[in-house]
Amino acid sequence: MDVKFTDYKTVKEASEEWSVTERRVVMLLNAGRIPGAVKKGFIWLIPVTAPKPEDRRRKEYKQPEKEEHIDA
Repeated sequence: MDVKFTDYKTVKEASEEWSVTERRVVMLLNAGRIPGAVKKGFIWLIPVTAPKPEDRRRKEYKQPEKEEHIDA
């Protein structure tokens, strides 16, 4: 496999571009959430065109429904 390093960015470059920590990028890579990423030895290579994955840790806040209290 012939790798052109101009087609890839490092974990550090991705973390700066996406405004997240390097650890978070590594977690996304280990989970397989960044398509096209390749691990060569100890180094992750992330395609330059790879978009930032959606943050699944956050959910939309839903207003709790009001409960009706019935006095007996």
